[in-house]
Amino acid sequence: MKRSRFTEEQIVGILREQESGQKTADVCRRHGISEGTFYKWKS
Repeated sequence: MKRSRFTEEQIVGILREQESGQKTADVCRRHGISEGTFYKWKS
C-alpha cells in the first residue's frame, strides 16, 4: 500500500479548515491536493 504524504492528524486538520467556512478549492490549493483527494478523505 502506498504511503501517504499526510498523517491522519494533518488530514483531519485540512478537513476542519474547510468545515470552518473556507472554500474547498482554496484549502486544496494551499495544501497541494486535488479536490478529488479532498472528497475521498472526507468520505
